Amino acid sequence: MLNVTEINQYYGGSHTLRGISFEAPKGECTALLGRNGVGKTTLLRCLMGVLPVASGKVEFEGRDITRITPHQRAALGIAYVPQGREIFARLTVEENIRMGMATKSAGAARRIRDDVFELFPVLKEMLGRRGGDLSGGQQQQLAIARALVADPKLIILDEPTEGIQPSIIKDIERVIRLLRERGDIAILLVEQYYDFARALADRYVVLNRGVVVKSGPGEEMDRENVRGYLAV
Repeated sequence: MLNVTEINQYYGGSHTLRGISFEAPKGECTALLGRNGVGKTTLLRCLMGVLPVASGKVEFEGRDITRITPHQRAALGIAYVPQGREIFARLTVEENIRMGMATKSAGAARRIRDDVFELFPVLKEMLGRRGGDLSGGQQQQLAIARALVADPKLIILDEPTEGIQPSIIKDIERVIRLLRERGDIAILLVEQYYDFARALADRYVVLNRGVVVKSGPGEEMDRENVRGYLAV
């Protein structure tokens, strides 16, 4: 679904991403791991077209998307749940969800799919509440729901457990499992915490100082493999 080849990116005189290569297949969860500041979010911004890449290639379903705009990538079926959630605080829960349907046709965008509320039943009870009045965990669920209503082929989750209470983390883990089991979507999970990533990863990639230092099948990911590269 997603194939990243030899991505390089610079910030001023700093070489922030150095020859990054990996793939995220359909029906699998690919965990992108590393401590804060190693280049994970910079890489995601390159994948979404928010930052240009100096060299290398990003392919989606076999198509080169390296130079197309963020909204064109969204229209192709790439959804991004950013670190910090970035929900619209003054809009209601329903209005936030409908913002995720902006790439859909007018007819398709009239009704929010029931399966979104099956994944996040708490949101159905809060449709009229403003996003800014929700707890951090509820906002994270809202951000994921907003991404899913676009029917993405690839969903990118940037540290969905950050600052979230344990009960909501369990709910988010359940949702990611269900999405993976559906088999029709690729999941790129960006994390710095071992236990959450290990429970979900079909494959893993570890970044350190802008370089891929470890990668492999999820079953080969263990604490000794990644010790020193993330919060374990």
